[in-house]
Amino acid sequence: MKDEAERASGAGVPAHEQVYRALRDMVLFGALAPGEPVTIQGIVERLGAGMTPVREALRRLTAEGALEALGNRRIVVPVLTAAAVEDLTEARLAIEPRLAARAAERATPEAIALLREIDARLDRGIARGDVEAYLRENFAFHAALNAQAAAPILTSLTESLWLRFGPSLRVVCGQVGTRSLRDLHKEVLVALEVGDAEAAAEAVRGDVRQGMEMIAAAV
Repeated sequence: MKDEAERASGAGVPAHEQVYRALRDMVLFGALAPGEPVTIQGIVERLGAGMTPVREALRRLTAEGALEALGNRRIVVPVLTAAAVEDLTEARLAIEPRLAARAAERATPEAIALLREIDARLDRGIARGDVEAYLRENFAFHAALNAQAAAPILTSLTESLWLRFGPSLRVVCGQVGTRSLRDLHKEVLVALEVGDAEAAAEAVRGDVRQGMEMIAAAV
């Protein structure tokens, strides 16, 4: 089985960036649970990486709010409060529907075809009850959608929000199972096909509310 660092590696990507991406994915897809302590030595052993790039990755992710620094140099995966979930929901609803609307105005046939491929993989993950596949393909769908919006600042803000709720979403999906999840991506795809910006925005609003309401019910 490939470790996180190997999966996140890429040709020409510096080692420190590979480690950052691997650790980011561990947070984003819930390999690290809310409240779990994160140590340099533990990540070094888990990724097979050096201490310096691991230390830098932890620093970056703490600055981004994906990890939380406590006293005595302790680092943990944050546990979301009800207030934090409310803030995250409001932020997502302010940004992600706008990205979807922009994407509907700009999406190419090739981009829509890619989104359909990702959604098909997501459907297969749901059918298998594969929580990790669901989380990875769900994120991939939204990342590819947002890329069509041509709004890098808004996209970067969105990615930072996903890092904050990713571990909690993994817990919730593990509890309810993938078959209980309603897939609103089909509505997004239809809107993109006809270039309907408002329909795309509304579909993403529903998708955001569904996920965040599940997390809110669990905290």
